[in-house]
Amino acid sequence: MDGAALHEVTVRTALALPAVEETQPFGEESVVYKVVGKMFVLLTELRGVPIVNLKCAPPHGAALVRDHAEVSPGWHMSKRHWITLVPGDGLDESMVEDLVANSYELVVAGLPRAARPLDPARRARPEDG
Repeated sequence: MDGAALHEVTVRTALALPAVEETQPFGEESVVYKVVGKMFVLLTELRGVPIVNLKCAPPHGAALVRDHAEVSPGWHMSKRHWITLVPGDGLDESMVEDLVANSYELVVAGLPRAARPLDPARRARPEDG
């Protein structure tokens, strides 16, 4: 997956999730996606290379870093709770979609129940019963 596709898939996936807002708190060169005010995706470039930072459970993140050259500990983030994706043949659309959704679900799970746009255990909105 090249850098343009990495960013395009990430943006499309993030914006399809409930209650997501796109912001630029770090300037025009970076885009942050938040759910209920909490960041779950950072898109930017590092030395001209498109990158994506995502929240990730520590054991899952460690396995991804170990098994994929395109995944490293989070750039400018908690190295334990965030990962960075870079372009490369080891990433595909499905993997990026899953990692973005997982990042979102981790953030939603940490929100107070009343503030959650969906129940991460059921992947349903609270009002859907």
